Amino acid sequence: MSQAHPGQIPQAQFTLPDVTHLVAVGAGKGGVGKSTVSALLAVGLQRRNRRVGILDADVYGPSIPTLMGVGDVRPEVDAERQRISPVSAAGVKVMSIGFMVQPDQAAVMRGPMVHGVLKQFLEQVEWGPLDYLIVDLPPGTGDAPLSLAQSIPVSGAVVVCTPQDLALSDARRAVTMYRKLNVPVLGIIENMSYYLCPQCGARDEIFDCGGAEQAAGALDIAFLGALPLNADIRRFSDAGTPDKNFTSAADSVRRALDDVVAAFEARISAHVADAPPAPSITFE
Repeated sequence: MSQAHPGQIPQAQFTLPDVTHLVAVGAGKGGVGKSTVSALLAVGLQRRNRRVGILDADVYGPSIPTLMGVGDVRPEVDAERQRISPVSAAGVKVMSIGFMVQPDQAAVMRGPMVHGVLKQFLEQVEWGPLDYLIVDLPPGTGDAPLSLAQSIPVSGAVVVCTPQDLALSDARRAVTMYRKLNVPVLGIIENMSYYLCPQCGARDEIFDCGGAEQAAGALDIAFLGALPLNADIRRFSDAGTPDKNFTSAADSVRRALDDVVAAFEARISAHVADAPPAPSITFE
């Protein structure tokens, strides 16, 4: 583990030995489509024959069960062993507090309770061997990201934002937070980057465009790509069929999704290659 810089919070020693990469997906503010991007990233990686799980850590607004089409499913619990089996959706293992509460119930939790829930989902869920565990965090810079960083070493974080100036300012704060937590920032994804008319194909940059790429350059982090504001993504997300975005959505949507997933994997590979080698001991 790398040495934390002054003002940073060191990561915990607990590990998930069967999980190769644990990646946090966060945002500096709500309403930028972070959970939708998390679900699409998980499904896109699974379609590349990766073993993937997604942990819905947004305890105040758990939407992953709905996005993955398993809102009515309940995970199996082995009370004797105190183990929970994740729900399977589109080939992805899913766990969320949304499975534990009724749809109209609010999860009213203070910081220590959030930490306890995340710890339980990390330690007591039978994730099994995974190439990626995607963690969908609540928006902002509160208890959940801090709890995650304190609970387990995180491979890296992806920040989701929209192009307008206000969202970009919040995204910059999110990047600063991850750096203070000693979590590598893998890159930024610009969601709702532009609108493509389904009839004529005309492009309209409703919220401006390109701001996330400029912010990524200024922050010296990778820009992982832009996703359009598109009715197919909204329709398939509402229906809980995120995999259809990769097979039945407009060509431009499918290309954008594939490009983002490919850029993410390339960044992970580069991050692993850049990591310092483990120390070795020589016996003479």
